[in-house]
Amino acid sequence: MKKLILLILSTVFFINHVSGQELNDFKGAKNRNQNSTKQKSGINQIDSLMTKSYERDLFNGNVLISKNNKIIYQKSFGFTDETRQTALTDKSIFNIGSIGKEFNAVAIMILVERGLLNLDDYISKFNLGLPKWSEKVTIRHLVNYASGIPRIDPAVPKNDEEAWKMLRSNDSLLFEPGTSYSYDNSNVFLQRRIIEKVAGISFEEFVIKNITKPLKMTNSVFDPKFGYKNRTSCYDFDNVKCPEMEFISGWLWVDINDFNKWIVAMNSNRLISKESFQTMLNNPYAKDEGGSLGRYFEKDELQRHNGVSYKFESIFLNDFKNKITIILVSNNKNTVWDLGHIIHNLMLGKDYKIPKKSIYQAIRKESLDNVNKAIETYYLLKKNSKEEYSFENSSELNKLGYELLRSSKNKESIEIFKLAVKEFPKDANLFDSLGEAYFNNKEYALSKQNYLKSLELNPENENGKQMLLNIEKGIGK
Repeated sequence: MKKLILLILSTVFFINHVSGQELNDFKGAKNRNQNSTKQKSGINQIDSLMTKSYERDLFNGNVLISKNNKIIYQKSFGFTDETRQTALTDKSIFNIGSIGKEFNAVAIMILVERGLLNLDDYISKFNLGLPKWSEKVTIRHLVNYASGIPRIDPAVPKNDEEAWKMLRSNDSLLFEPGTSYSYDNSNVFLQRRIIEKVAGISFEEFVIKNITKPLKMTNSVFDPKFGYKNRTSCYDFDNVKCPEMEFISGWLWVDINDFNKWIVAMNSNRLISKESFQTMLNNPYAKDEGGSLGRYFEKDELQRHNGVSYKFESIFLNDFKNKITIILVSNNKNTVWDLGHIIHNLMLGKDYKIPKKSIYQAIRKESLDNVNKAIETYYLLKKNSKEEYSFENSSELNKLGYELLRSSKNKESIEIFKLAVKEFPKDANLFDSLGEAYFNNKEYALSKQNYLKSLELNPENENGKQMLLNIEKGIGK
């Protein structure tokens, strides 16, 4: 009898033990399934967002998203050029604009870590034949756009030689080094020349040897000409090929896979130390403006960098806290900036909206021909199709104003910016833009008035402060 009781108790214990283990396994499997289902739902939402954005002519390009260092979504939308004959693939290479400046900044930190230069070296040390201001400017000023060195107008030099002439012939600074901020390519140009002087090889050779080759960025190329394999061309909303900048050399074009390799390498400190990475992320002279690696939002542990070159536009968001990376590259400038942030909100479980049709695109062509007629169309669409178009997004009119400004249509740009500040009277950036348009049109009193309004709305607007100083010098008041 005792043996029977012991047998029964042993059997009950065994059943309970096995059932408990099975229950834990079941709970674990259930959680994994729930997480998997949740991730699939998120990916489906992202795909719906991107597909609808493409259908609404809001995106033409490539997108890649990773979570915990694993790619969870990657897709191509649209075409390589204005002929719309060749579909984009993940091998398509893009001009990533200012994001390409990261490669010279990291190249400098590689040289710093090797003990070949110091961030506090004055650039006069490198005997580049520059004016006396080179004795005041350090490399640290250059990489943080706080040098005050003369501006190189992107529309003027066609090559490095012409850029050299502009810098060497101008003996005055925009401001004392370290006292202000000016995001200008003259800083980039000198960074690349210093790298060459120290390394003894061309900037391109240094980057290939020390960055792209070690990272196996096999599809990246410097300054590719038309017709180069996998090269994209930028084009506008009317499928017209846009001009591409003839400017200083050293712009690395990348496909989206190589782009991702670059970000992964930076996050894992493969090229430079964590300390050097942080040095490049944090701009001591203009914290809210960012530096060579874009802008860093310390509270959110988020790095954001975007780049524009005519209709090429790219952005990446590097969320260290949540281990999320979002990359978008486009050759048909549209809503890349907005989409990057929308995807980020979606992945964080925040509210998001699929972008509406672009009012910028709707009146753009008409603005080039008859700006007053375009403004009439704007109000007509706002009256009859308010829910269909993006009237609540101030950047739409701002983009249009700047397109007109770059097309030397100063008076037309003023009218669009006037419309913008009327529609968004609390937007400091729009008053800054209107101030710039008036300045370009030599209407200095009106320019000053709008820069003052911008500073009233945003006292931290460093560009506005600098432009007011320029106006005071320019009109002698």
